[in-house]
Order: sequence, then C-alpha cells, then structure tokens
Amino acid sequence: MHDPFEQSLRDMLNASPSSRDDDACLGRVLKTANRQVGAGDLFSLLGRWLPAVMIALNNGSAHVSPVSRLRKPTARTADKAD
Repeated sequence: MHDPFEQSLRDMLNASPSSRDDDACLGRVLKTANRQVGAGDLFSLLGRWLPAVMIALNNGSAHVSPVSRLRKPTARTADKAD
C-alpha cells in the first residue's frame, strides 16, 4: 500500500542538504502529521458516537413506564343533542 506521507518523508531524507531548509521541512512534516492525527481522532469520535447513543437508549428504555393495554376504555357520557 502506497503511503504518500511516508514517501514525502523518504524524499526529504534523501534530498541533498543544500537544497532544503531544515526548519521549513520540519514545519511541513509536523503540520502534515498533525492533520493526519486530527482526522483519525475525528473519525474515531464519530465511529464511537453512534454505538454510545444506541447503548444509552437501550439502557434508558427500561426506565420508561410501560403502557397498559388491559384497561377498557371508559364510556364517555357526553350530552348529545337529539
């Protein structure tokens, strides 16, 4: 599997010392690594969010009072005009 980040690191390490600025290279590497870690954390958060909500709903559903269907409807005594 080709990793463009790894390839760019290899290219920077193999480049001649006169053609690169160490501070700029380090800045680019750290910026790219920070983006990749941040994106991974974001996807991890989103991946764990849905199961956590489903577990919370499942555990909370036992505390909701059940609806009794055994009651008979009461007869309404409404005044009707004949």
